[in-house]
Amino acid sequence: MSLNSPTLLNEENSQGPKRNTECLESLELQSPSSFQDNPLHQLQLASQEVLEKAKKSGRSKCPRCSSSRMFYCYTCYVPVETVPTEEIPTVKLPLKIDIIKHPNETDGKSTAVHAKLLAPDDVTIYKYPCIPEYEEERHEIALIFPGPNSVSVKDIAFHLQKYTKKGVCDNDDDCSREPLLKQAKIELKEEEKNLNECIPSNRSEGTSLKKIIFIDSTWNQTNKIITDERLQGLLQIELKTRKTCFWRHQKGKPDTYLSTIEAIYYFLVDYHQEILKENYKGQYDNLLFFFSFMYTLIKNAKCCAGKE
Repeated sequence: MSLNSPTLLNEENSQGPKRNTECLESLELQSPSSFQDNPLHQLQLASQEVLEKAKKSGRSKCPRCSSSRMFYCYTCYVPVETVPTEEIPTVKLPLKIDIIKHPNETDGKSTAVHAKLLAPDDVTIYKYPCIPEYEEERHEIALIFPGPNSVSVKDIAFHLQKYTKKGVCDNDDDCSREPLLKQAKIELKEEEKNLNECIPSNRSEGTSLKKIIFIDSTWNQTNKIITDERLQGLLQIELKTRKTCFWRHQKGKPDTYLSTIEAIYYFLVDYHQEILKENYKGQYDNLLFFFSFMYTLIKNAKCCAGKE
């Protein structure tokens, strides 16, 4: 998402521009790491000095479309002129990520753009219904979604074994013509019966996962995308329970509903530990480069407004 901090303060503070200016001046004297109650303060992040400078400068032009934006352009997926590309970190991911964005999801409120900005070589954003056909790649793709047949990250290697190129149902095979989603459910149940016989001692052994799909939408908007026939039959992954730090929390939903960039980050941390079997040393922390800065900015603005 993109945010102009003076605009935020005008929305959050009923005491007017004078009070807003005082809040900004007060916040500029404090660094993000100085706030003890920041749950993101332990992240190993690149210097956010460039964002501090951009905040003081205010909105700037997008180098592609010339729109006035704060920090980055959420339609062109590039930093604005006051945020040089060479001054923001680049994160290399262990697999590719597709983000399917609901058409009604407001561009400026979405955190999906953070992933594209910080991992441009590994992240692609699609606006639904314009999404790829995944059928031929089902053996190396998984979808993040807490469905009834979702599996944990640690079990990806085992469950992807059934998704060989000929493992579900070739067009030329004389096999059941059940819908793909129903086929996947049946096969999962059958494989679970033989779990102890088939599961490899090292779960990362033979892992063929090359791409992970995330849905960028509110929970109420998700059904339209998740029921699309192009996503049926994909292995579904459910993340561990974590509390969100997102400032645009969905009303009436638990605080375990993560923003898109949080979901991507936590999945990669789990994948690194559970599948790659490596110690996590902050390799993907910079995916929260913009998110953590905005979190601190907004939290402090609310404090100044007397809301917390």
